[in-house]
Amino acid sequence: MNKTAAVKRVCEHTSAGRGRSIPASSSATSLVLLLSLVCVAQTGKVEKFGPLTDKGISEAVRQTLDSNGYRVFLEDGNPICELWLRKGVPSQTAKDIQSVAYAELAESTLVGVLHLLQAATDYRGDGIPVGFYTLRYALLPNDGNHLGAAPNRDFVLLIPASSDPDPNAVFKIQELESLSRKVTGAKHPAPLSLIQPDNNGKEPTVSKDDQDHWTFSASIKLASGQDLPFGLIVKGTTQQ
Repeated sequence: MNKTAAVKRVCEHTSAGRGRSIPASSSATSLVLLLSLVCVAQTGKVEKFGPLTDKGISEAVRQTLDSNGYRVFLEDGNPICELWLRKGVPSQTAKDIQSVAYAELAESTLVGVLHLLQAATDYRGDGIPVGFYTLRYALLPNDGNHLGAAPNRDFVLLIPASSDPDPNAVFKIQELESLSRKVTGAKHPAPLSLIQPDNNGKEPTVSKDDQDHWTFSASIKLASGQDLPFGLIVKGTTQQ
């Protein structure tokens, strides 16, 4: 049976209980619209809005951010977070490092600011309160304790925005982890996993994979002028 015939049968069967017949073409259109709404509900949505103006974030940090922010909604229709990505992100010559997807970024580089609108968890499953956080790039240690914990070694560590006023500060990894531990009060820093987005960051989107990971995808502009696809898991934890 071809698709048109199948749709017609479904439409006739659906309308039979109502005692009336619906033209197959009209019902097919309704079915397509219904399926489209279901897909939107499953993938969430991203809205663009204005610059970050909250005075709780230092003027120096706010000046480094793009004037467009992104509000991220999940399938329940409620926003989970807002994001502002850095413009002209400092970059380095990309090195071919195993299991590293963002080799253009140096560790501790500020890549943006996250405003968490709902209490959530980091990639480890530790609780994160509502609030503003800077996002600084970090690599998962390349050792047996972390093997297989994520698709690649790339993460951002969350830092309370009030504790990170200088966008150009360079931290040693121990300093970065110490600042990030303020987020959860746990013995580990607060990480969110970075992955390569499926759409190459061409359009801001949010989608869920088969492991219940919700990924925000966009692109960031490097200081070199290059557009770098950017995928951040905003909800979801490691499967380990």
